[in-house]
Amino acid sequence: MDRTALRLDPGVALRPEPFGALAYHYGTRRLVFLKHPDVVRVVEGLDGSTPTSEVLESCGIPADRQPAIERALDALVRSGIVSEVAA
Repeated sequence: MDRTALRLDPGVALRPEPFGALAYHYGTRRLVFLKHPDVVRVVEGLDGSTPTSEVLESCGIPADRQPAIERALDALVRSGIVSEVAA
């Protein structure tokens, strides 16, 4: 993933669930299901300054799972749950 950094949008709340988490955006009133604990762990690790590849590594995501997590992050960016941080 070739992004500078990502962060959870400040208007989003995460609620842990047995399957992963619910992400609710108070601004758009959009509810998104994070369907795997790995995705939740990565989203919680996004700080807006650490490159996404380093977050994936620090969360212990194996190399063979990283493309799936990156696709999930792309979808979360498109939905406004996660946002890119400009350099």
